[in-house]
Amino acid sequence: MRVVIFLLVSVLLAACETQSLRLMPAADWDAPAPDAQVTAATFREISQAIGKEARGECLRQNANQNCDFKIMVDLNPRAPANAFQTLDEDRQPVIIFTQAMIESAENADELAFVMGHEAAHHVLRHIARQTENASESAAKFGDLARLYDWDDADIEEAQKLGAEVAVQVYVKDFELEADQLGTIITHNAGYNPLVGAVYFDRIPDPGDKFLGTHPPNAQRVQIVRDTSKQFGLLR
Repeated sequence: MRVVIFLLVSVLLAACETQSLRLMPAADWDAPAPDAQVTAATFREISQAIGKEARGECLRQNANQNCDFKIMVDLNPRAPANAFQTLDEDRQPVIIFTQAMIESAENADELAFVMGHEAAHHVLRHIARQTENASESAAKFGDLARLYDWDDADIEEAQKLGAEVAVQVYVKDFELEADQLGTIITHNAGYNPLVGAVYFDRIPDPGDKFLGTHPPNAQRVQIVRDTSKQFGLLR
């Protein structure tokens, strides 16, 4: 179905996107800005600790899934602060940090929390689940279009719309799921997710927009706080 191809290219973080990036393994990266709060050595330590914990959690939840995380740095000096999870051509999970993202962190806990969050997306199979949701929704929208005797071009547009709607309906829930599991991964790797979540105080709040891509910052912080109670970090 052509709509699934559209979805993978236009909405999800597909493996091909990494091919146009200038990537370096976190283990080899050694070029933070002079005024960065987190050193390259600390970032490498975080990557090793979160990668190990995320792999263990991934294997516990999905024994048949590729759980060997690759953590990379985008060397593009103009890339804005961002981190995301994708898959390479072998379906291996890849977590990519821009240098601006690393340099924007005020401490190791913030970077660990962001990394734990991105790893959680893979553990929870969010790319696969979004693809499944989009495919099902595209088929339903296409069937509805056929009931009204739409032509092939309009049916394809209906399928495309169905895929997009499915992604938007679930994307905020997936972010909260990743925040919850990311909190657990961060804590178990030896970092404080409550300190890490302070990062939300410094980024724009998307608010509670209909079909928005991210939930409100306050809701995300509350998920972290609620999850942290099981570790005795809050009472």
